[in-house]
Amino acid sequence: MAHLLGGENLTVSYATRTVLDGVTLGLEEGDRIGMVGRNGDGKSTLMRLLAMRATPDSGRVTKRSEVNIGYLDQSDVLDGDLTVGAAIVGDKADYEWARNPQIREVMGGLVSDVDWHANVHALSGGQKRRVALAKLLIEDHDVIMLDEPTNHLDVEGVAWLSRHLKTRWRPNQGAFLVVTHDRWFLDEVCNKTWEIHDGIMDPFEGGYAAYVLARAERDRSASVMEGKRQQLVKKELAWLRRGAPARTAKPKFRIEAANALIADVPEPRDSMALSKMATARLGKDVLDLENVSLDFLGGEPGQKLFDNITLRLAPGERLGLVGVNGAGKTTLLKLLNGEIQPTSGKVKRGKTVVTAVLTQEVKELDDVADLRVIEVIEREKRSFNVGGKEFTAGQLVEQLGFTNQKQWTPVKDLSGGERRRLQLLRLLVGEPNVLMLDEPTNDLDTDTLAAVEDVLDGWPGTLVVVSHDRYLLERVTDHQMALLGDGKIRALPRGVDQYLELRESALAGSTITGGGNPVTAAGGGSGAGSAPAAGGASEAEKRDARKAKNRIDRQLGKLKQQEDKIHAQMTAGAGDASKFDELAELNKKLQELAGEREALEHEWLEALEVLGE
Repeated sequence: MAHLLGGENLTVSYATRTVLDGVTLGLEEGDRIGMVGRNGDGKSTLMRLLAMRATPDSGRVTKRSEVNIGYLDQSDVLDGDLTVGAAIVGDKADYEWARNPQIREVMGGLVSDVDWHANVHALSGGQKRRVALAKLLIEDHDVIMLDEPTNHLDVEGVAWLSRHLKTRWRPNQGAFLVVTHDRWFLDEVCNKTWEIHDGIMDPFEGGYAAYVLARAERDRSASVMEGKRQQLVKKELAWLRRGAPARTAKPKFRIEAANALIADVPEPRDSMALSKMATARLGKDVLDLENVSLDFLGGEPGQKLFDNITLRLAPGERLGLVGVNGAGKTTLLKLLNGEIQPTSGKVKRGKTVVTAVLTQEVKELDDVADLRVIEVIEREKRSFNVGGKEFTAGQLVEQLGFTNQKQWTPVKDLSGGERRRLQLLRLLVGEPNVLMLDEPTNDLDTDTLAAVEDVLDGWPGTLVVVSHDRYLLERVTDHQMALLGDGKIRALPRGVDQYLELRESALAGSTITGGGNPVTAAGGGSGAGSAPAAGGASEAEKRDARKAKNRIDRQLGKLKQQEDKIHAQMTAGAGDASKFDELAELNKKLQELAGEREALEHEWLEALEVLGE
């Protein structure tokens, strides 16, 4: 496989900390690489270097001259004054981009619910992120680098992106490098994993699951070697401590060797272990929603977010919730927590229930922003019972990955992941018996996520998790339910896969698929997004239009394949005078195909007008 780009002896330091220390690596054609590591260990820094958006303190990045790199940063890079359409396709007319199946696929997969004519600055953070991702993916790149692309994407969006990346190139063409905490996504799309830690990069073959297995084996081997080394350390220390008078006669090389062994003891990695927290006793009655309906908050009377739903939580139940944006997942948690009251129906709460909610925001920490980490926990309690053992606040905080130095850091100076960890710890030390987590994976790296899951494994209360991270849902919950945006709540015996199937069926009934993905009003420009004719089309006319559009999409795809084949034949025969007649015939066929394509594109736009898209 051909080499695309690489870095040699890359070193980057900030103040007194070295983030990357002489890292050498490369990307080859066919590489699908996921980059993992703790927050702050240099993943984004390394990606910026390889994308040539930053310069290392020492070392260099090289690439083949013709290699085109696409890069999605975590920051907002769009011009806020542009409309969504202009931000994605520039000043191209509808027919120019609409003829490209890949562009239509990206539009449908990422921005189908975004107003094509809205200014970018008026969009939410999640919508801006998806517009930026769509702009990148419609372009032709040899290498794509994505820094946290799954942020703000729901389960469907993550599934779509994984399909797109798996089919974007042939197996031995192109390459991408992705940083994400979504472990299902890493497993689905990556054939290699880079772990960034302690200033170095360790490569592993395979996706996240293969990486975890390989790292466990590496750590096991290292543990055996460390055991042997520790025995040697003890012997050398004993030898060195046989009294000061004798030490002066000891060979210098033995003293230096022993000191090297002692100095080589590595700092332990942050660990997080909080299992079996003392939990308030939970009776047989927990939380029940009985025939609950709720009007849209701020909407017209009669517009229902929930329509006569019933949900019963049992002691120790572990429920995962998935659903489309705006279907009411967060609102459902608020109903269960008693923060809002239903329009009709009953919410029953057990007498012994003590709830705690981890919200998507970390505003709960605003009131303690000036306190240090240890002070926040000491305000709750000074000693805790964990697994039958008594721990001081300092010991408990240290087990949650806050080193002695970090314990005395003001809350306002913590990173997003550290604030999230502290927020969860603060909830748990309150000893709830019903824990509700709203998108708990935000800002957490894969190691911390694994540690949080370990905490939840040993937590004995009732658990409700809202998340787009299907790895987390399948890992910590026993069953899942879906909010499909129709006011109902539906059980998912087959889990997230069943939810995706339900959503695909629902979309097939209301949108048209191009390349297997929805293309809706947001996927059109000024013409394609025009309003339906006066009076509107009948349902029968819309069905016919959908069928026509499906047929046209397939035909356009076949035409493009034929055109590409003819272009390749013409390129191969160029410059050969003996093939003049053959080239003329090929050119004639190409013109005929262009005429067919123009007619089909006209039909395609007409179908959109009927559908009001």
